[in-house]
Amino acid sequence: MNHSTTLDRTRVAAARNAVFIVFALAGVTFASFASRIADSKAELGLTAGELGLTLFAASAGSLTALPSAGRVAGRIGAARTIVVGMVLGFAGLLLVAFAVDVLQSRWVMAAGLYLVGMGVGLWDVAMNLEGAAVERLLGKTVMPHFHAAFSGGTVLSALIGAGMSWGSVPLLVHFLIAIVVSAALGVWALRSFLPREVEVSDEESVSEDGTTPVKPKSAWLEPRTLMIGLVVLAAAFTEGTANDWIAVGFVEGHDLPAWAGVLAFASFLSFMTVGRLVGTRLLDQYGRVPVLQVTFAMAAIGSLMVIFGNVWVAYLGTAVWGVGASLGFPVGMSASADDPARAAARMSVVATIGYTAFIAGPPMLGFLGDHFTVLKALMAVTVMVAAAMLVIPATREPQAAAVEREAATRS
Repeated sequence: MNHSTTLDRTRVAAARNAVFIVFALAGVTFASFASRIADSKAELGLTAGELGLTLFAASAGSLTALPSAGRVAGRIGAARTIVVGMVLGFAGLLLVAFAVDVLQSRWVMAAGLYLVGMGVGLWDVAMNLEGAAVERLLGKTVMPHFHAAFSGGTVLSALIGAGMSWGSVPLLVHFLIAIVVSAALGVWALRSFLPREVEVSDEESVSEDGTTPVKPKSAWLEPRTLMIGLVVLAAAFTEGTANDWIAVGFVEGHDLPAWAGVLAFASFLSFMTVGRLVGTRLLDQYGRVPVLQVTFAMAAIGSLMVIFGNVWVAYLGTAVWGVGASLGFPVGMSASADDPARAAARMSVVATIGYTAFIAGPPMLGFLGDHFTVLKALMAVTVMVAAAMLVIPATREPQAAAVEREAATRS
């Protein structure tokens, strides 16, 4: 059944707007904590290594939820899956705030981050699945715009976090405000999501005689899916390293106050948002592969500017790094959903591989930070980006889309 002909443009536009809001709220939720990482580190007296291991809990939570997230979203729908993710994520934020402000406990903080990670994992796959369905119905690249909404939410939240940090506002007050606003807007937006049968195709393979259903092979055995996962892994590591460590790197490496470190974080997020807004036109015009090759190179250059430049060059580096990190994750998600019949399974695989960057990243950067300083530890980004260059061609559009794009360019 062709669902694109059964839904009018007004209905699809409403779903598109709802996806924008849900992505933005995910960014607000994430950056509410990320903007206070430096404060939490100082409040609990953690070393870089201890902070890295504590942040590991969020990654572990995500990897607990991600393998089954696509199946859950396919069964109960993207909207209900996001509601479950929100409940887990908001409960985790409150536990983190209680751990830092009241208990002064690193271990309770880790438990809260585990819940945040589980919630974010479910929320992330479900909103990307909805975004991919909307993108197919619209017939043009919009996924980077959705991720730009996520980045915009993180920018707003990071700026608010900088103000909260400057004013020494307790985490509990900060997070409660973010939760109430996000929950209210989220419930309102989710009412406009697409019907479940439009989000995920229920098509299945059949035998050669056309009568016997054939269970498709696991997406974990598909080479293209795994290579797309590696691209997303590198993109997640490049983005996640900045999210977790760029503020600490500026504070400890460039000898700046905490609020100035948060502004570096906000600069990175701002230019990542710009890259995602501009990137859709470039992707439609030139295709996924060349655009990703250029942006990944920019991420490597920007990270080196942050590490080796003076303060002003380092701030400029956050802009270059931000643009460079902007497209890898959304393009990888779109590529995993090229075939709607396998979108949920493949997206879960790609997201699971990508989120291992958040498992390995924090403890690895913490270990390197303890031995070589946090700023020099950011060199790991350059290494990861160089490796990803080898598998970027796996994200290439299906042949029909590539031919259509080439014809449009000639005309």
